[in-house]
Amino acid sequence: MANTVQAKKRARQAEIHRQRNVAFRSQMRTAIKKVLKATLDKDASAGQTAFREASSVIDRGISRGLVHRNTGARYKSRLNARLHRLSTTA
Repeated sequence: MANTVQAKKRARQAEIHRQRNVAFRSQMRTAIKKVLKATLDKDASAGQTAFREASSVIDRGISRGLVHRNTGARYKSRLNARLHRLSTTA
């Protein structure tokens, strides 16, 4: 347990940051799931709008340091590939 004043403050800050990160990571996962659901429903227009939103959320996660830039790029690439397959088969 923290003993000094500054260590106690850092512990408080770390908990606030952790809660914020958990909430944003959940928002990011939800945005990704919306794109996946749209592709499974074979709804290209909803998929495109969901992908734009998810792409923005993923980029914010990258800038905040929640996901590595390559991981974010991989997420976006795979989602875009799903949308592309959907539009070419339709």
